[in-house]
Amino acid sequence: MLEKTFYKMMLSKSFPFPVKVTYWDGKSEVYGNGTPEIEIVFNEKIPMGDITRNASLALGEAYMDKKIEIHGSIQKLIDGVYESADSFMRSSKFRKFLPKTKHTEKQSEEDVQSHYDIGNDFYEQWLDPTLTYSCAYFTDDNKDDLEQAQIAKVHHILNKLHPQKGKTLLDIGCGWGTLMLTAAKEYGLKVTGITLSEEQYKLVQKKIYAENLQDVAEVKLEDYRELDDQQWDYVTSVGMFEHVGSENLGEYFNDVAKYLKNDGVALIHGITRQQGGATNAWINKYIFPGGYIPGLVEIISRIEEAHLQISDVEMLRRHYQRTLEIWDKNFNNARPEIEKKMGERFCRMWDMYLQACAASFESGNIDVVQYLLTKGLSGKNLPMTRDYMLNNK
Repeated sequence: MLEKTFYKMMLSKSFPFPVKVTYWDGKSEVYGNGTPEIEIVFNEKIPMGDITRNASLALGEAYMDKKIEIHGSIQKLIDGVYESADSFMRSSKFRKFLPKTKHTEKQSEEDVQSHYDIGNDFYEQWLDPTLTYSCAYFTDDNKDDLEQAQIAKVHHILNKLHPQKGKTLLDIGCGWGTLMLTAAKEYGLKVTGITLSEEQYKLVQKKIYAENLQDVAEVKLEDYRELDDQQWDYVTSVGMFEHVGSENLGEYFNDVAKYLKNDGVALIHGITRQQGGATNAWINKYIFPGGYIPGLVEIISRIEEAHLQISDVEMLRRHYQRTLEIWDKNFNNARPEIEKKMGERFCRMWDMYLQACAASFESGNIDVVQYLLTKGLSGKNLPMTRDYMLNNK
């Protein structure tokens, strides 16, 4: 009886729309007025202590293990939780302080490999053909497909640098190489990419040789903190600082500054919370070990401490929501094949992850931001207005 009272308290004010909840005893209640489009079914009781200690971890694991079923849109359900001020994810009754995550070089290597080295074939099944695993940039609300939008994102980033042929670029966390290789082939830059993922490293190396780019492109399997004293004209880093941890953000931006030549330009693209930094225990345990989403003020402070100048800031939250919605659709289209290899629990986990992230961007719980930075006070290598950024190739 006590558990039922707790669950009612937790759920009755958590959604801005009607939701049907069916409990483990088979009895159902509707919270909110109207006909519910979403139903939550508790096949088992989740201990109160587990939920109050960490709701995202307890409920995420329960969904993976089929202790909870959700009929209807997971994305809409989670977006509603973020929207409601009295929900169990926002109320002080359910908040907890999360332990600090480790970010030694060894831990960072293990964290990256646990996520990105699942296998290139896994990501090929639901990413676009460029294998770009970060926020796309949709220039047309109705016509852009995902591949077009990912290519547009790469050009948007490179155009912001206002790059000059023959100069050099370092891509920190180069992924499967689309940005760095586009910079080499279409912008005439000499590029270096670094990654801690062996799977990514091998594929980028293969691309470099296949396209005869050895004279202008190289990839290194190396920690960003261990590069030599070389400097580059441009630095890019996409979806990287979310992995470094709060305690290492200062070092990360100091290294960006160290690797930039005087009057160099950097474009740093990453997930940021306008409300302040945060972690998610379920995502940290199952998807991104060591992940930390820094706050906007925190990021800007670290940029200032590294003596870098902010030339431009652009929010792309709606673009990432749409990217994730397409990824989740692609994932579920490929789900029968993925499930044969990885199992049902793995697929439930990834489906929930993609929909939960889409909901977080939709609700404004998190954002994705591009920071255009210069080393030196003048930023003299950039045009006076932003018009040049829209010169998409």
